[in-house]
Amino acid sequence: MTDKELAEQIVDLVGGKGNISSVAHCATRLRIVVNDKDKINNDAIDDLDKTKGSFFNSGQYQIILGTGLVNRVYDETVKITGESSSSSGEEKQVYGNAFQRAIRMFSDVFVPIIPVLVATGLFMGVRGLLTQEAVLGVFGLTPADVPEAFLTFTTILTDTAFAFLPALVCWSTFKNFGGNPVIGIVLGLMLVSPSLPSAYDVGSGDAQPLMFFNFIQVSGYQGSVLPAFITGICGAYFERWLRTWVPDALDLIITPFLTLLLGLVVALFILGPILHGLENVILVVVRSLLFLPFGIGGLLYGSFGQLLGIFGIHHILNFLEISMLANDGWNYLNPIGTCGNVAQAGAVLAVALKARSNKTKQIAYPASLSALLGITEPAVFGVNLVYIKPYVMAMIGGGVGGFLASIFHLRATGMAITGIPGTLLYLNEQLPLYILVNVVSFGVALVLTYLFGFNAKMEGTDGGVANPNEVGEQALEMYENPKEHPIAKLIAPLSGKTLELAKVADPVFSSKALGDGLAIEPTDEVLLAPADGEVTVLMDGSNHAVGLKLDNGAELLLHIGIDTVNMEGKGFTPHVKVGDRVKTGDQLITFSADEIKKAGHPLTTMVILTDPNGIDYELLEGKDVIAGDDEIIRFQKVQ
Repeated sequence: MTDKELAEQIVDLVGGKGNISSVAHCATRLRIVVNDKDKINNDAIDDLDKTKGSFFNSGQYQIILGTGLVNRVYDETVKITGESSSSSGEEKQVYGNAFQRAIRMFSDVFVPIIPVLVATGLFMGVRGLLTQEAVLGVFGLTPADVPEAFLTFTTILTDTAFAFLPALVCWSTFKNFGGNPVIGIVLGLMLVSPSLPSAYDVGSGDAQPLMFFNFIQVSGYQGSVLPAFITGICGAYFERWLRTWVPDALDLIITPFLTLLLGLVVALFILGPILHGLENVILVVVRSLLFLPFGIGGLLYGSFGQLLGIFGIHHILNFLEISMLANDGWNYLNPIGTCGNVAQAGAVLAVALKARSNKTKQIAYPASLSALLGITEPAVFGVNLVYIKPYVMAMIGGGVGGFLASIFHLRATGMAITGIPGTLLYLNEQLPLYILVNVVSFGVALVLTYLFGFNAKMEGTDGGVANPNEVGEQALEMYENPKEHPIAKLIAPLSGKTLELAKVADPVFSSKALGDGLAIEPTDEVLLAPADGEVTVLMDGSNHAVGLKLDNGAELLLHIGIDTVNMEGKGFTPHVKVGDRVKTGDQLITFSADEIKKAGHPLTTMVILTDPNGIDYELLEGKDVIAGDDEIIRFQKVQ
C-alpha cells in the first residue's frame, strides 16, 4: 500500500473529508480533529496495513504510524483535505477541556519545528564524537590538528536553528493561529536582528542592552521561546482583526505594515521583558526539581513523567527542552525521560514472554521493539495500560533509571529521540552511562513485570487481548474523565422521579424476575441511551422496549409503560435498530404520553439490569432526575 493509498483510506474511515476539521502530526502519530467522532471506523483503521493502533485523546483522533511514515502520510492527507481544514461549513466540535486544548495548542506550534532541532542535536553529537581526543587519536591526530574551517562549518550546522529560534517559533505560531506565516517569520527575525545587542553577549557582559525611556532595557531574544510564542499569538490575532476592517484595496500595504510595527513594539517593550523573565523563572524551577539532591528529581520525573503521555499533555515538555537547549546547549529532561520509554519496552516484553495467547504475543513483541525505538504508544495503549500492573512496573523501572541518570548528571545534545536512536545524542563521554541507565530501566521493568505485574489469569476469556486499542482507549478515558465513563454510571433515560421496582404495578417487574433495577415516572417523551453500548433488542411492531449491551459488558432493558405491548406500536417511534452503536444521550425511542394514557396504560418506565456482568452497583431511587444529566445507577467496580 502506497502512502497516498493509506492516506485516502484513513480519510475515508474517519468519515471523509467533510468530517475532518484539521490535521496535524507529531513524531509518530497522525492527529486528526473531527467534527463527529462517531463517524470514525476505529476497527477498520486499526486493521490497515502500516498502522500500529489508534485512540482518541485530548480532542484528537490519533493514529500511530511511526517516524518517517507519519510525515509522508500527513503530506498526502493534507493534499486530500486541502490545507488540513474542512470545507463542509459544519460547526466544528470542540473536544477536551480548556487545559487539554491549551496543551494541544503547544503541541501544534512546537511539533513542526522539532525535526530541525533533532537534526541540530545530532549535528552536535556527531561533532562531539569527531572532536574527541580518543577518536582523533585513532587517526593519529590531536584536537589542535582540527582545521578552523571545519569547526566553523560544524558551528553553522549546530548553532543556526537556535540562533534564529524565535523566528521558527513565531512562524509556526502565526501559521497555527491563522496569520500569515511570512509575517510571522519576519517578526520573529526582528526579535534576533543583528541591530540589537545579542542576548548571549549581554549575558556574558560583552555588550550592553539598549535603553529606552530611561528604564526599559532591550536586547535580542536569542534562545528565548516564550516571548516569540506569545508575540506570535497576539500578532496573528491582530492581523486577522485588521483584515476584517482594512479595505481589500489597501490590505496588502496596511495589514503587514501595522502588524509588524505594532507587533515589534509590543514584543520589545512589553511582552519581551516580562515573558523572558518568566521563562527564566520556569527554567530555574524545573532545573531545581531535576537537580534535587541524591537523584530524587530523576526518580520523580522518571516515574511520574510517563503519566503525561496518557493524558496527552507531554508536548508541554517541548517548550522546556527547546528553552534548555537554546540557553546552554543541553537537554536535561531527555536522559531521564528516555528511561521511562525503555522501561515500557521491558514491561511489555515481559508480558510477551509470559503470555499464553499468541494474540497477546503478536501484539507485545513488536510493541517492545517499537518502544526501544522511541515509539511507546503500541506498548502503553495496546498492552501495559490494558493490564495496568505492567504500566506501574514500567513506572518503577523508569524511576530507577531516572535516578541513575540524575546521579550521573546525564544531558543530551538534542531532543525528540529516545531509546536506541537516542544514543546519537550522547556520542561523547556519556555514551556508556546512557547505555547503562537504559539497560537498568529495561531490566527492572522486565523483571518486576515478569514476577509481579502479569499472569495468564489477567488475559481475556479467549486467552488474549480481544481488542487492545479499544481497551487501552477505555482505560485512557477512565483516567481522563472517570465520572463520564460508562462503567462509572448510567444517566437518566427520561426526566421524572425514580422509584423502587417493588412499587411497580406489574408482578413481572416488581418481583425482579427479569433482573434488578428501578423505574421512572416520566415527565417527557424521549427515551435516551443511559450509556454507550450496542442495541441488541428492539420490540418489532410494538417498539415499546429496547435492549442494550453496554460497553462494560452489562446488559440493560428499557421498557416504556406497563402492558404497552398491546398498543402494537401506536404512539411509539424508534430511532435505532438492532446492531446500532449508541452513545450516552442518543435518542432511542420517542413516544406519546397521551396515546399511552388513552390506551389505559401507566407511563411507568423500567430500567432493568438483565445481566450486570459481575459489576457491583448502587440504585439511586426516590429522587427527581433530568434526562441526560442525573445518575440513576452507579457502578462500583468491575470483577
